[in-house]
Amino acid sequence: MSFTRRGLLAGGLAAAVQAALSRRAEAIGPGSKFRLGSLTLGGARLGPRPSALRRLGWEVQKRTSIQVELEPVVVTPTSETLHETPFIYLAGDRELELPSQAGIEALRRFLTFGGFLLIDSAEGSTDGAFDGSVRKLIAAIFQKTASGDKTLEIVPSDHVAYKSFYLLDRPLGRLAISPVMEAVIRDGRIVVAYVSNDLGGAWARDDFGNHDFTCEPGGERQRELAYRMGVN
Repeated sequence: MSFTRRGLLAGGLAAAVQAALSRRAEAIGPGSKFRLGSLTLGGARLGPRPSALRRLGWEVQKRTSIQVELEPVVVTPTSETLHETPFIYLAGDRELELPSQAGIEALRRFLTFGGFLLIDSAEGSTDGAFDGSVRKLIAAIFQKTASGDKTLEIVPSDHVAYKSFYLLDRPLGRLAISPVMEAVIRDGRIVVAYVSNDLGGAWARDDFGNHDFTCEPGGERQRELAYRMGVN
């Protein structure tokens, strides 16, 4: 099913998802759940934190009224199911293989018509190979116009993305190497959010429920703030 979710992360993920689910429920009846998607590019592996998105889904369902499909769907830019997953997540710790032109155009359509992409760096650096390829990807999707429109910009600490469900002031993850979140904002809506602090590293757990990584330097309090950022 295709969708138009213009509010996704304009007024906060939790609130926008709830609105999206209400619209979907009207269309297909009760019992519908919000679906998370894990984006892969160029046949790459499923990111460095394969359990992270599933664990985030658990936390969203536990902490909010949103019902989530707890097993994320894996999508590529040209997947037929891409438009059934309003929230897609791309994580990496190395250079990305950029999509084909058809893939770039498909992602542009997805993001233009209501989709949201969270890009999460597990590289441990703000200027490494992953970061460079992310910026190339964003530039390819959102081609600069003659007016010089920005692509990625820093999200101010008073933006609704930091206060839609929890009150936060920065995007902490497994790491705290960057105090800011960057984003592509179109018509007041965040369509792409880019975090360099390895959110997935804070969320990831093994099959026994143990966290895969420690959070540095803030320990378990930092992990809790990473979960809150994910819920927002």
